Formats: sequence, structure tokens, C-alpha cells
Amino acid sequence: MAMDEGILQLFSGSSNLPLAQDVAHCLGMKVGQALVGVFANEETRIKIEENVRGSDVFILQSLSIPVDHHIVELLLMIDALRRASARRITAVIPYFAYAKQEKKMAGREPISAKLVANMLTTSGAHRILTIDLHAPAIEGFFDIPVDHLRAAPILVQHFRQLDRDDIVVVSPDAGGVGRANDFRQRLGAPLAIIAKQRPRPDVAEVLEMVGDVRGKVAIIVDDLISTGGTIAEAAHVLKMRGAVEVRACATHGVFASTALGILADSDLSELVITDTVPLPANAGDHKVRIVSVAPLIAESIRRIHENRSVSELFD
Repeated sequence: MAMDEGILQLFSGSSNLPLAQDVAHCLGMKVGQALVGVFANEETRIKIEENVRGSDVFILQSLSIPVDHHIVELLLMIDALRRASARRITAVIPYFAYAKQEKKMAGREPISAKLVANMLTTSGAHRILTIDLHAPAIEGFFDIPVDHLRAAPILVQHFRQLDRDDIVVVSPDAGGVGRANDFRQRLGAPLAIIAKQRPRPDVAEVLEMVGDVRGKVAIIVDDLISTGGTIAEAAHVLKMRGAVEVRACATHGVFASTALGILADSDLSELVITDTVPLPANAGDHKVRIVSVAPLIAESIRRIHENRSVSELFD
């Protein structure tokens, strides 16, 4: 234990308490006591109910729906811990919202991801720990250290259990080629790419595909599933091109609106998701399988606390 950093303490906002409890279990500890609620006027209420003076504190909070409420919760928890004299505060954000708004697509638009980064830093966070940012360049929005974890090794391990040599990894768009290429190298499979365009937000149109999927098991790799439209359309194209089976995986299952229904009615035979975002109780009824990132987060927290390398986990 790195005594100069104080004792290790883990707290959680309200967005993903089950994941925080799993992380705490992996660390052999309990989630710290904190009041996280709402006043009668719907303002967020925060009170840290343990002594954190001189401690190395980690707060786990996914920025999931309702996104803005969970952001405010996290900011207030960081501020409360800073005012309570915590020595170091690390915001553990398994899913970082607003990551698709990392640049201006037209005039008079905000760069929302940058603003969220600014608020986290201003509130008093000393470090950020997150998983699979939609745009890796967001790391540069912070003036504090960012540990950017990858869920690929966990997801790849799931598909290794298929023990087949007819797998092809598919990127559902040109922007995800790097992610899919890393995945296929770990799995030892060829790569196919689907080209698409977005005529308007949250709507995707498939244009063309590069690569051979005929007679193969296609695995679509993405970082985030929101409406489910991109994955469903990609699965349909792959089936039309001769894939014998289509599976998919993604790190973050946001599942907005009717996404689960769309995926259930799609050509997918399986969708593998991590638990960075809390999933509906009936998710398993919609071809969804869940793998946990709790051991990865716990080991990363342990390494940060002991001032050891986190990047070694992915070498």
C-alpha cells in the first residue's frame, strides 16, 4: 500500500451501484457510506458520511441516463470530498457521456465533451479513470491524468470460447476500424468494414462493405450502442452478404428508447455487452449477454493507489 497517498476508499454515485459493489468486492473492501439523494425541490443532495481526510478516494459514477443528473451528482461528490480534505480524488467514469460531441459539426454548436472535462477538473478531481471513450482525443481535453482502459481483452475472451476458425471481425463504420482491427488481432481473425453515413443524428445508412463474410461467423465490434439501428442494419447487410451467423459486442449498452426491441428483431444471434451502464432486468431476453468490467476497474484502482503502471494491463 502506498502510505503517502493515504488509505484507499471507494464511493459510488447512484448511476451504477451494483458495479461499484462488485469492484469493492474485488478489492476486498466495502463501498463508502454516502448520502446521495434529492431534496424536495429536486436539487441533488450529497453528504459523505465517512472521514476521508488524507485518503486516496475513488468515486465510481457512469454518466448514464439521466445523464445530466448523474454528472451533477459526480461534480457535487467531488466537491464534497475536496472540502473534506481527501488527499487525492479519482473520478472512475466507466461510461463517459457526451463523448460523441467532441467537435463542432456545424456553426454555433458547443464542444460538449470539453465542457464536461472542464467541469470535472474545476470541481476538484485529480485524476480520471474511464473505459473506451468514443473519441480517444477526449483524453486531451483534460489537464489532469487520464487512465483510458480497454474492454477488448474481456470481450475477446468471451468469443474465444466459440473455438471456431471461420470468424470475421466487422467494423460497423469507418471510424471504428482501429477498434475492430485491434479486436481482430487479439482474436486472430480477418477484418471487414461497413461504410455508412449519418443523414441526421442517430440515423445511419449503410453504403458499402469491404471484406468477405460469406460462410463465416461475423462479429460486429463497436464501443457504444444507443438506438441499436447501426448494429441491426449492419447485421442485415452481413446476412445478405452470406454470413452464416452474426454476433456483436460493444462496451457500453446505453439502449435508448426502443433499442432492445430493435436488436431482438434483428439478425443478431447474440449481443455481448459489459456492465459499464446498468442494463434493464429483461436484457437477457433480447439476445444480450453481459460480461463484467469490475475486475479490470478494481485492478486499475489498485495500481493507481500503489503508483504502478495501468498501461501494463494492455501490453
